[in-house]
Amino acid sequence: MITYDTHFNANEWFVIILSIVSYALVWSLPKYFLKAETITYLAIGAFIGFFFDHTISVQPFNFYDVNDRSVFQFMDFLSYVMYGPFAYFFLYIWARWQLKLSNAPIYIFVWSFFSMLMEWFGLKCGVYHYQMGYKLYYSFGIYIVTQIVLLSCYYVIQKQLISQESNG
Repeated sequence: MITYDTHFNANEWFVIILSIVSYALVWSLPKYFLKAETITYLAIGAFIGFFFDHTISVQPFNFYDVNDRSVFQFMDFLSYVMYGPFAYFFLYIWARWQLKLSNAPIYIFVWSFFSMLMEWFGLKCGVYHYQMGYKLYYSFGIYIVTQIVLLSCYYVIQKQLISQESNG
């Protein structure tokens, strides 16, 4: 059984500071996407984080808990919103550098390692509480899948925007 630290401390500060800094960076970067695209990519990132966390952190799997309790709290919601900017940065760099699909495996691999590093920091701060034998490196495959999904969403959205431009 996990003993939770229910005080306002490192895990809450990690989520709050990372969210503020990452959203500030999103809004301070030179604009590359339309405002609607930016909001969509932020929402997709938050949704993907929420979806995968709730796929493997609830029964029957229940591989980990997030933050101070095993029940959903407001800080858990903020931790899912925290994922949004990382999705945006992933797509922003991809688009700005005009990377090709042939670069996708290496790009996704590098971002998966970066994602694991961020999860490790979150783990050290008490954001994640692994159980049932879950290990950090299990997340690597999940990050690969989520980033493939994210890149696929990007191409679907770009195709739709190009279609609207040519028809409009």
